[in-house]
Amino acid sequence: MAIETSTGPVNAGFLNTDWNPRDLPAGASTRNVVLRTADGAATSGSLYLPAGKRPDVVVCVMHPREFMACHYLIPDIVAAGCAAWSQGARSVGNDLRLEHEIALHDVAAGMRFLREQGYTHIVLLGNSGGAGLYSLYAQQSGLPGAQRFTRTPGGKRTGLDELDMPGVQGMVLVGPHPGQGALLMNCIDPSVAEENDALSVTPDLDPLDPRNGYRPKGQACYAPDFVARYRAAQQARVARLDALARGMIAARQQAREQVKTGADTSAGRRRQAAHTPVLTVWRTDADLRCLDLTMDPSDRHPGSLWGKDPYASNYGAVGFARFCTPESWLSTWSGLSSNAALSRTAPAIVQPTLLIEYTGDQACFPADVRAINDAIAARDKQHLRIRGDHHGRALQDGEEPGRYRAGRELAAWLQARFL
Repeated sequence: MAIETSTGPVNAGFLNTDWNPRDLPAGASTRNVVLRTADGAATSGSLYLPAGKRPDVVVCVMHPREFMACHYLIPDIVAAGCAAWSQGARSVGNDLRLEHEIALHDVAAGMRFLREQGYTHIVLLGNSGGAGLYSLYAQQSGLPGAQRFTRTPGGKRTGLDELDMPGVQGMVLVGPHPGQGALLMNCIDPSVAEENDALSVTPDLDPLDPRNGYRPKGQACYAPDFVARYRAAQQARVARLDALARGMIAARQQAREQVKTGADTSAGRRRQAAHTPVLTVWRTDADLRCLDLTMDPSDRHPGSLWGKDPYASNYGAVGFARFCTPESWLSTWSGLSSNAALSRTAPAIVQPTLLIEYTGDQACFPADVRAINDAIAARDKQHLRIRGDHHGRALQDGEEPGRYRAGRELAAWLQARFL
């Protein structure tokens, strides 16, 4: 089901008195659509159309938890002569319950809508965390229903085996990190001594202790033995959180079964059966590469996506995976359990693929991008390295933002393969 609103020629949020490369081209129009997914949820999207004859090619932009209707590459897509589809997932602005397998229902609803509109070439553009979602869709949509994931890592039925998942004809990955779980595996702080105490520290694993090699302003220098212990401890902490999440799920499921069968219908048991616990995961901004710029060197500045002060970003309230259900943790943020890791999904990408790396990215590092590119199975794949930060902004004053060049390269790639 689709509910639509339409507008005539507009600049859809890119208004300016003088057209420039960041505006939608003159005469472009938009359609705003509300869709119903196969599992009954609502999702919405905006379809940007160039002036004149409707194109056969549409480029889709989506993130599992971010709003993408004003994505900076949409003007370049439309200027290239393609339609652009920006879709919002059911978890936009809130990943508390985000499970990637369930989010595929949202993607599929958008793909079915576009197929019904007559588009013969659908290209998925995954930016940052959108790369993990769209790569998982590419993997699962390429499989027969019986071979798709039938359960989420938390045990919930996915419904993917019966889901209509239209295929896609191209892939674009822009500033892709290796998956939200893989990203967190590298930036979670393993020096947390007690999960219930956000300030607890194991000194010999503390990334901000000068005795372990820390120096401010990107001058840290960590010894190889510390890095090895740190990485092992990160995996150990994620494993502990996985066990905690699975224990929470098992306890709730046991209570539900006892209430359902009548084995225990006490008020306390009913409360436990109805309750959905939430994990609070503190200190998730401690990637050593953000502090020691000699590790996997690039054009990046000191600090992370969350700021230059590692104390504020690591100990503060804002950060990856801060609050999530145990099911969301296992599906999205666990580097051990999540299916949405490009190391697992990239080998299923056989469509023509463009990979754009920003050389000053503070979340997508050179070694990660090389691994992603190597894993992609497509024979027709192109890897471009462009100066810019994670969002394609300029690294220095007076320098052209990397997103401008990325837009030009994307337009040329689309025109060479689909127009």
